[in-house]
Amino acid sequence: MAIETASLREHYQIPRVIKGGWQLAGGHGDFNRAEAIADMTRFLDAGITAFDCADIYTGVEEMIGEFIAGIRADRGVDEADRVQVHTKLVPDLDRLDAIGPTDIEAIVDRSLRRLRIDRIHLVQFYWWDRSRGRPAEVLSCLKDLQAKGKILHLGTTNWDSDGMQPFLDADLDLVSAQVQYSVLDTRPTGRFAHWCADHRIQLLCYGTLAGGFLTEYWLDRPDPGYRFENRSLIKYRLIIDEFGGWDLFQELLQVMDSIARKHGVTIAAVSSRWSLDRPQVGAVIIGARSAARLAETLAVFRLALDAEDYAALDAVLARRTGPDGPVYGLEGDRSGRHGQIMKYNLGGAGT
Repeated sequence: MAIETASLREHYQIPRVIKGGWQLAGGHGDFNRAEAIADMTRFLDAGITAFDCADIYTGVEEMIGEFIAGIRADRGVDEADRVQVHTKLVPDLDRLDAIGPTDIEAIVDRSLRRLRIDRIHLVQFYWWDRSRGRPAEVLSCLKDLQAKGKILHLGTTNWDSDGMQPFLDADLDLVSAQVQYSVLDTRPTGRFAHWCADHRIQLLCYGTLAGGFLTEYWLDRPDPGYRFENRSLIKYRLIIDEFGGWDLFQELLQVMDSIARKHGVTIAAVSSRWSLDRPQVGAVIIGARSAARLAETLAVFRLALDAEDYAALDAVLARRTGPDGPVYGLEGDRSGRHGQIMKYNLGGAGT
């Protein structure tokens, strides 16, 4: 099966499905660490060469580093070099007033040590509160780290155009914006996607499966409320509320199930295909603790939604009530119910 690719810049192609790492960061259910690392090889062998992580995803950079080291030892340097690492740099909220360029370089160096590589393919940065500290000045030092060869490309995560423009003004070449984007959450559609197109920025989309809500598991199930051990499910259950509530969500799932059965795929494949077909979307990030559903994930590359499919989906989406506003606007309100479930100080020092 041919793997679709996207070019973020000349000479840098990525698969249009990226293996996400948040599900391995703890608080998302039990998993076997050794098996999770071994399963990364199955993704690589299938052509899913890009792996998404973050300095604040506890233990995930180390796991990917162990995986890369194993490939290097077993198959050689050239095979290990096929692995593309996209990490995030997210300074702690409590440190924003004092953090400086030396701290930023220390965080990057720590990621390099954890990942056991000499250069990070893509560093995606975020600053919790742009009213504190000197984000544009401080994070412009990432351009210097590119010159040193520690970073290949730069992107952002969870910023709308207002947050990204100062970095473009500082002459940073931003290749990507990682944002939440799914059939449930269409906030990047329109103005933001057009702005990204004007600046050669591609969207890397997380939340495509809404933490697993956009799967057969939740079809025809009663509303579970909000009591989940999995923080990801809490996050996306709140998005379902913004979308229009559980009943409308179930109508959407029923339509997606009908489309999936028509094409011989899963609801997850329909959801991923919908996101991949949006303007300016480079890739979707699929969180997976294992390779158990890898074949279902790859099915997106043989799926083409037709006009009838889109008409059925649009009939439900026309009745949605949200979420609306800028990318990450709801989550950026730390006093609101979306922001209150976030953890803001997971990075620690860059040592």
